[in-house]
Parts: sequence; structure tokens; C-alpha cells
Amino acid sequence: MPRSLMIRNVDDDLLQALKSRAALNGRGVEDEHREFLKTVLQRPGKKSFKEILSAMPNVGEDSDFKLRLR
Repeated sequence: MPRSLMIRNVDDDLLQALKSRAALNGRGVEDEHREFLKTVLQRPGKKSFKEILSAMPNVGEDSDFKLRLR
């Protein structure tokens, strides 16, 4: 059953960013907000940033990648 969500005290710049994003996607602000929440919170199969970083192989030490000037 769908429920209502009210968010108070949103910074003007965040609200403007949401309005701009909604306009770019041809949606109203409420529809854009719903889609944004769904995309961020219900992303099946997508890895978190932490998971991506922890899966990266160890390819050497920082010193191995120092810039060497001729």
C-alpha cells in the first residue's frame, strides 16, 4: 500500500537540483523524487562503492607509481 512521505527543511539548492532533474526527465518533482528514491534504495545487483573498492586487486605500493622525471 503506497504511503506518503513529507520532507521538511530541504536546502534551496537541493530542491532546485530536484526540480532541474525532474524537468530534464520530463517528470513532476514528486514523480522524480519517487524515482530517485527507488533508484538509490532498490538497486538490485548493483554494488556499493565500498564493495567495488574492496574488490579491487592489490596492484602494488604507492611508491611503485611515483612520477619519475628524466
